[in-house]
Amino acid sequence: METNNDRLITMPVSRLLLKFSLPAIGGMIINSLYNLVDRIFVGRIGGLAMTGIGLSLPFMMMLFAVSSLVGIGASALISIKLGENNKDEAKGLLGNAITLLIGLMLLMTLLGLIFMTPILEAFGASEATMPYALDYMTVILYGAVFQGIGTGLLNVVRATGHPVKSMVIVLVGTLINIILDPILIFTFDMGIAGAAWATIIAQLVTSIMVIQHFLSEKSQMKIEISKLKLHLVTIKSILSIGFAPFIMQLSSVVVSIISNNALKTHGGDVAIGAMTIINSVMVLFLMSAMGVTQGAAPIIGFNYGAKRFDRVKQILKLELVAVSSIFTITFIVVQAFPVMLSSIFTNEPDLISKASTGMRLFLLMLPLLSAQIVGANYFQAIGEAKKASFLGLSRQVLFLIPLLLILPNFLGLNGVWGAGALSDLISSLIAIIALRSAFNHLNKLENEHRSEESRILSFAAK
Repeated sequence: METNNDRLITMPVSRLLLKFSLPAIGGMIINSLYNLVDRIFVGRIGGLAMTGIGLSLPFMMMLFAVSSLVGIGASALISIKLGENNKDEAKGLLGNAITLLIGLMLLMTLLGLIFMTPILEAFGASEATMPYALDYMTVILYGAVFQGIGTGLLNVVRATGHPVKSMVIVLVGTLINIILDPILIFTFDMGIAGAAWATIIAQLVTSIMVIQHFLSEKSQMKIEISKLKLHLVTIKSILSIGFAPFIMQLSSVVVSIISNNALKTHGGDVAIGAMTIINSVMVLFLMSAMGVTQGAAPIIGFNYGAKRFDRVKQILKLELVAVSSIFTITFIVVQAFPVMLSSIFTNEPDLISKASTGMRLFLLMLPLLSAQIVGANYFQAIGEAKKASFLGLSRQVLFLIPLLLILPNFLGLNGVWGAGALSDLISSLIAIIALRSAFNHLNKLENEHRSEESRILSFAAK
């Protein structure tokens, strides 16, 4: 009987990418609805409440960064180990990932609750918006462990050949969140805290379903008590591979903090709310692109480990075409309908006006960004942590942060929006060069592998 692992090196790559990416796309879009639905309902409370969500975003991104550090790092290594038919080490990676996620998320919760007020002040909270941000983030921190387990280990569920199941798990959590949001916010009159409670209850259910998966008979990767004990070598390997997405997310936190303060200076609390809407629209449309890269990652990792470099090249080309198409369509929609998109989240004219203008400018170079996203994902999937980290850092740290510090001084609020477009342009050009180099390296590896196979066959014939 052909197993999931067998299909990774035998199934046509176009079908394989669809098989893994479509559920991942569905899962990413559904997962994005966690925050999206919160913002739609919170926006009806008022513009300051929307800004409160925006002020909470950097810390939520920090929680997601920690989940990515462990979850993506472990899933990439597990894919490679399974490709090498080393199941015992793969189980060790899973066990260490679980323990590491729980420990790190508990630490984040403790630090967050102790230093919440100064943290939010640093994020740009004003006297008017602080109560909303405090109400939301305090509750979110109570469920941080559930987010870590659910978000982090879903990567492993997907990487071990269960993309559809990962999508179903996310769907169940999202539906719970959607149902609870209006009930807790309006029926029980809990306001912005109700949105947070809806989110963590949904994340609790998600984490339970993920753990249940790894305890079930259908999973080839089962949780073993002996594998939960942390080992320094295993931790280092997970963190080294997960460092790239972690740095990308962490740099997003820094960008968000600098951006919030620039927005507050040049546009006030309303401008922060506008950026919250822009981020929501970005998430709504771009999760499909991220789903493609998530679907491609385990296929690339497995085939790279199995030395099927021809298939790695095919997957990488298809991934580039798919992500480029999605980004181009998104760009057209954003440029054509910014007011309509902004109106989904608020009915306040000033907020809609600022969000619409910012959306068009901030996402002006979106079609070019596919090379940057795909390049970082590729190097991460094959275990090239340094290259993945560089591409991840180039957009956020090397370019966007300096531009956010410089351009608003000359262009005001438009400088904040323009910084996003200019950083996308520069980082994408760098990523295109890196991808060309990657294809050349794959050609070299493919030729070397064929030569080695020929030598083995010649020796066997003698």
